[in-house]
Amino acid sequence: MDRATAIWEQVEGYIRPLGLESYPFKIQWYNDKVKDPFPLPYPGDTLAVVILSTPNMFEKAFKPFVAKKDCYVRDPIDECLLSHMQNIKAIFPDEDIDCMQDFELHPNHRPKVLVQTAAHVAGAARYYQRMDVKEDPWGKDKNIYGVSVHPKYGGWFAIRAVLVFKNILVPEMEYKEPPDCVPTDELRIDLLNKYNFHWKDWSFRDVIPVEDKYSEEQKVYFDTPPADRKALLGLEDKTA
Repeated sequence: MDRATAIWEQVEGYIRPLGLESYPFKIQWYNDKVKDPFPLPYPGDTLAVVILSTPNMFEKAFKPFVAKKDCYVRDPIDECLLSHMQNIKAIFPDEDIDCMQDFELHPNHRPKVLVQTAAHVAGAARYYQRMDVKEDPWGKDKNIYGVSVHPKYGGWFAIRAVLVFKNILVPEMEYKEPPDCVPTDELRIDLLNKYNFHWKDWSFRDVIPVEDKYSEEQKVYFDTPPADRKALLGLEDKTA
């Protein structure tokens, strides 16, 4: 077994019981898809791993984490995932690992990594954008944001982090296209319309038949504004 495969299997062994998934990719695949200033500053063959949360993360990782804490300095979900990313890094004390999470921004408020693109090039979830529609119905003056679709969970998942193993090179890794779950223009337009204009009703998440989705408790939590989530959990803030 090569080192990269061994690393990925160790990551999987830690995160799968938590309702998380991981998918490896090469930095070059990501950099080829993004425009300045978003390319990542690593050699193209560097190993990276994108981390997703599935519907049962709420029960398997989040609620046990909340039960052990009584105060937070940031959103509880963010703290939960941050804690588990730190645990993953601790598994590899001899590796130089950069971790970029979905909520992390540069000082100019630019995201540190475009997680939907990372999940796409890793083959985890296809990132559908208006350029994937042959006959664009929206007009040039309207912003249409893209959305990722998971082959098992549709839109009932989230992309949480990217880990970069800075000293591990994977020149032989082969690219795998993410599954095309929404194959027609009609379905893609419907998906993008629901995501951009009706995202609060959750309907875009059911664009395909899914194996699992968020529980009602989880829906209520994510429907609650982040500033009010600690109160929903009966928790107090802790300020620095």
